[in-house]
Amino acid sequence: MIDESQDHALPSLEDSWAIVRRRRWWLLLPTFLCWAVVWAGGWLWPASYRSEGLILVEQQKVPEKYVMPNVTLDLQDRVQSMTQQILSRTRLQAAIDRFHLYPPTHSLSSLLQAGDPVEQMRKDITIELVRSDNKKENRRSELTAFKISYSARSPELAQQVNSELTSLFIDENLKAQQQLSESTTAFLGAQLVDAREKLQEQEAKVQAFKAKHMGYLPTQLQSNVQILAGLQGQLQGTERALDAAKQQKLYFESLRQQYQSAEGTDLRLQLANLRSRYTDDYPDIVALKEKIAQTENLRKQIEAEVVSNQKTENAIKNSVSPPGVAEQGQRGLTTMMQIQSQLNANQLEIQNYERRQQDLESKISAYQARLNLTPATEEELEAVSRGYEESKANYDSLLQKQYQSQLATSLELRQQGEQFIVIDPPSLPDKPSAPNHLLVSLAGLALGIAVGVVLSALMELTNVCIRREQDLEGLVPARVLVGIPHLSTDGEDRLRVRGRWKEIGAAFGIGILIVAGNLYALYKG
Repeated sequence: MIDESQDHALPSLEDSWAIVRRRRWWLLLPTFLCWAVVWAGGWLWPASYRSEGLILVEQQKVPEKYVMPNVTLDLQDRVQSMTQQILSRTRLQAAIDRFHLYPPTHSLSSLLQAGDPVEQMRKDITIELVRSDNKKENRRSELTAFKISYSARSPELAQQVNSELTSLFIDENLKAQQQLSESTTAFLGAQLVDAREKLQEQEAKVQAFKAKHMGYLPTQLQSNVQILAGLQGQLQGTERALDAAKQQKLYFESLRQQYQSAEGTDLRLQLANLRSRYTDDYPDIVALKEKIAQTENLRKQIEAEVVSNQKTENAIKNSVSPPGVAEQGQRGLTTMMQIQSQLNANQLEIQNYERRQQDLESKISAYQARLNLTPATEEELEAVSRGYEESKANYDSLLQKQYQSQLATSLELRQQGEQFIVIDPPSLPDKPSAPNHLLVSLAGLALGIAVGVVLSALMELTNVCIRREQDLEGLVPARVLVGIPHLSTDGEDRLRVRGRWKEIGAAFGIGILIVAGNLYALYKG
């Protein structure tokens, strides 16, 4: 009775070799057939050729210290944006129609191709960024180039399509750079117009404020102080001149009184009266004559002084007195009339000085009021001017930025800015990039070996045979007493040897075919 629960020992190396010898064709034939099928299928699969082109990112030719670029978008982001635009459905569909790409076929490749030609073309396009190894460089210079690859069914078609893609990248970069630069300049121009309008509004407010507070402005403080000092000096001079005129008036009045008293009319009457009664030697007459002589001398002295004062007064009239003052009297006027004339002229002079004093005092009061209001006006002007200064600073900044942006735009239009340059044109491939026939062949060989091992294992597990004495001991309780060996004739031995050589020849032929197929795949790629 068979003990199903009995554990079987693992096969030894001798047992494994016996299995390999016993199932040699179950290992060899599936290996060869799978390899042959996969190898042949690899050659039936349409070849794909990859064309590669390298585009260099050339930096701005004019140093940035002279012209700053107005497009600061990161180069990697810009390349990704251009990639999305170039790989858009509209552009790819146009390329597909122009080059007649992805026509409907019934080959093996059609089984794995996407139904949408645009999606298939996107899969066939590869963009690889090339970065600089210099870690000290900034982010803008990290991306130095990028590689464009395209796979097609023929080398010429792959090169043509890749050339088209390369041209699209270069044209799109130039167009995008110019559009971004022009957009930046236009935006700055619009902002500059708004800033100019605001600046004009603020300037109008400042001018209106200055016009309203003319004379009280902080910038006029120094001139107001100087004018006030000049007015005060003029006032002091006028006051001194007024005091001098008043003193002169008192002098002329006293002179008139003295002259009136010095005319001597009463003394002559007294002399005539005394002469009618006494002789000239009479003491009273002598004394009266002396007094009359003294009076006459005084009168002459006063007349001489009046004449002198008249000349001085005429000089003063010509320089100080206003029009309408009487000029020097004629020679025939009496001294009394001359004194009175000088008194009248002096009175007019005093009135003129008084009017001038009042006018100067009024002006001084006005300028003192201006000086008193200047601090408050200065604060108000600072509040009004603050908006003007901010608007002017903003306008100046935008004006400078617009000028720099215009230079950068002109640089882009002259193609002197950052550009894409093709340093490796799209190549014409001489070998297909896919499929890799060597890998396909090796994969078929590995698949065949795996299938052979699986089939051999299944045959061993399903075909239970007793081949050794140890196998029988595990199945029946009785011991083996006698073993009868296989007895063969000479003919059977010859047939066995002949069959063995045939098997060796067949196995050797299969091995040669597999090696030759792999070498051919290696050579063809």
